[in-house]
Amino acid sequence: VEPIYGDRYLPRKFKIGVTVPGDNSLDIYTNDIGVIVITNDAGELEGFNVMVGGGMGRTHNKENTFARAADHMGFVPKEDIMECMKAIVAAQRDHGNRDVRANARMKYLVHTLGIDNFRTLVESYFGKKIQPWRPMKEWKYMDWMGWWDQGDGKLFYGLHIDNGRVKDEGDFRLKTALRVIADRFNLPMILSPTQSIIFRDIDPKDKPALEAIFAEHGIKPLEQVDPLNRLAMACPALPLCGLAQTEAERLIPSYLQRIRAVMDRMGLSDEEILIRMTGCPNGCARPYMAELAFVGDGPKSYQVWLGGSPVLTRTAYPFMARMPVNDLEKTLEPIFAMYLAQREEFEAFGDFCHRVGAEAIEKYMGTYESAFA
Repeated sequence: VEPIYGDRYLPRKFKIGVTVPGDNSLDIYTNDIGVIVITNDAGELEGFNVMVGGGMGRTHNKENTFARAADHMGFVPKEDIMECMKAIVAAQRDHGNRDVRANARMKYLVHTLGIDNFRTLVESYFGKKIQPWRPMKEWKYMDWMGWWDQGDGKLFYGLHIDNGRVKDEGDFRLKTALRVIADRFNLPMILSPTQSIIFRDIDPKDKPALEAIFAEHGIKPLEQVDPLNRLAMACPALPLCGLAQTEAERLIPSYLQRIRAVMDRMGLSDEEILIRMTGCPNGCARPYMAELAFVGDGPKSYQVWLGGSPVLTRTAYPFMARMPVNDLEKTLEPIFAMYLAQREEFEAFGDFCHRVGAEAIEKYMGTYESAFA
C-alpha cells in the first residue's frame, strides 16, 4: 500500500509551489500548498512559511464553486517540513470531499473549516504545533525575462513567448530558432509559469550568437515587446480544448491591441496591466488573480473580472456577467477614465479596482460620457 495515499488516490488533483521571499513569479497563492524558503541573515536555511488552500477552478452559475487564494498557515522548521507536508496531504486525503467532484479540491476543505481549524487538523497529524508565519519582504511579480546573471559565472535568458505557442509563421520562426539553439548550444530549457522559456547555463561569450539567432528568426528583443503582451496569458481554448466555450489564445492578441489603443488614446500609455483570458471558467490561465480578466461564458461572450493584485496575492471579483466580444472598448473606456481621474499616486489598476469596488465603478459607468464618441 502506498504509504501516504493508502489504498486510493487523493480526492482531486493537488498542486505544490515553492519560491523564495519576494518572488511571486509562479502565482504561489493559486496552489494547494505554497512553500516559501526562509533563511537567516547569513543565508542559512531555517525553515519554510507554508500557505494552503489556493485554487482557480470554478463553474459558471454554481456559487458553491469559486476561485480562492491560499491562506497563510504558519512557519515550519527545516527538519519538519516533509512531515508537515505529509500531514497536510493526509488531512485532504481523509477529510476532502469525495462525494461532490466540483468541491473536491483542498481549497474547499480549508474554506469550510477556516484556516485556524484546518491548522489544528494538520497539527493532529503532524504531532506538533505549527509556528506563526514569519515576516517576509513584500511580494513582487517577476517573470525573469531577458538576460540575468546566474550566480555561477554563467547567464540565463528568459525568452517571452506569447501564450506559450511555439511556431513558425511567416518571418517569425521561433520553432526553428529553438531547434538551432538546441543543436548548437544544447542549453537546458525551463518552461516558465507564464508559458515562456528560460535558457540556463549560457556561457557569456555565447550571448551575441544567441541574440543573432533570435534576430535572424524574427524574434523581437524584450524591450520591443509591449508590456501588456509580456504580462498577459491565455489558455489554448478553441479549437484544442473540449471544455472551451469560446476563444482565448487566438483572440487575446487582437484584444491586447484594442486595449492598448484605448489606453494610448486616454493617456495611459505608461501603465502596465496584468491581463488574462480563458475560454471557460476552469481557470487554466489563472485569470482570477489578474488585474483584468476575461472568462469565456459562451460563444463570443466573456465575464469581466476586476481587482486582482499586480503581484498576484488576491483574487479578482466578477464585475460583468456577460460582455459581447465586440463591446470591449465601450466597457473598458469608462473604467479607465475613472481610474485616471480617481487613482492614488502610484496606484496600480488592479489595486484601484479593488479599493473602490464594483458598485462604485458601475455607478461611474452609468453617468460616463465618452470623450471619443
